[in-house]
Amino acid sequence: MKFLCFLSYEKPYIYLYLTVFLISAAVFFTESNLDWEWDTFFYAFSLTAIVLLVFLFYRYQQHLRAIRQMKLGDYESLSLEGEYAKTYIEELNREHIREMNEIQEKQHEHYDFIVSWFHEIKTPISVLRLLQQTDLDPTSLREEIARIENYVDQALYYAKLDSFNQDYDIQNCDIIQISKAIVKSHSKTFFSKKISINILANQLEVQSDPKWLQFIVNQIVTNSLKYTEAGGEITISTVATPQEKQLIIQDNGIGISKKDLPRIFNRGFTGETGRKHAKSTGMGLYLAQQLSNKLGHYISCTSEVGVFSKFVIHFPIDSDPYYILQKNEQ
Repeated sequence: MKFLCFLSYEKPYIYLYLTVFLISAAVFFTESNLDWEWDTFFYAFSLTAIVLLVFLFYRYQQHLRAIRQMKLGDYESLSLEGEYAKTYIEELNREHIREMNEIQEKQHEHYDFIVSWFHEIKTPISVLRLLQQTDLDPTSLREEIARIENYVDQALYYAKLDSFNQDYDIQNCDIIQISKAIVKSHSKTFFSKKISINILANQLEVQSDPKWLQFIVNQIVTNSLKYTEAGGEITISTVATPQEKQLIIQDNGIGISKKDLPRIFNRGFTGETGRKHAKSTGMGLYLAQQLSNKLGHYISCTSEVGVFSKFVIHFPIDSDPYYILQKNEQ
């Protein structure tokens, strides 16, 4: 069966042989000066047929050897078509390996995050249990509950990163109103730490998903509250240029060192500041940046240790590609 299958792919050689033989025979038949003998004709036919069979057998052995070598991953192609097919298969294998590596990396990231998340959420739960055994401090109770809620939100939004394109609704929204709602939700913390809040804008309309944008701003405000000492100040302002719109959240907290600043948006990175403050998971800013990128925005940060930290969310000027695409689909 293999040989018959092989012959079906070698038909061009067989057709070529028959064509050449028939042309030669036609020349003999049409040439009147040549003495034609059938014995000679069949003898010539037999010799050329034997040559063809030997050639086909040799080609068959070559194919069998190539098939065996394919299993070892090292073989010579027997045709130009085969060479291109080999190159294409090798490229598919490389792409498959890259995709597998990406999947494994994501699995490792998910595993690391889950382990870190369980470790971090145990701390406020332990504090709550301790508060149960003593006189309940309402302020401490609110802070620990807020921490748990923030960790749960981080886990939920982290789980949604890969399915983002199925769960977003780009629309015009007022970033200042969103910021005010977030500040109001943290009002108890502002009051207990005696941190003042200055909102230096009344309105700034941007194109984004309000739900995801609220999470992003909340992570930055939470980060500022965490690392601003009692009696500090947080300022929220806006800037509009011909190129973009900006929401600026600045605090006068402990700041970020120069060597840590380029890595603050990396997954799980806490740096010197995070190590000094046990309440840091290193996931808040990572998620905020990842979601911003998916929405067509991005976050930048400047800081000076002991002086300030300034986070800027950059929005395009009313030409968000996701918003345009969504409107075109409606």
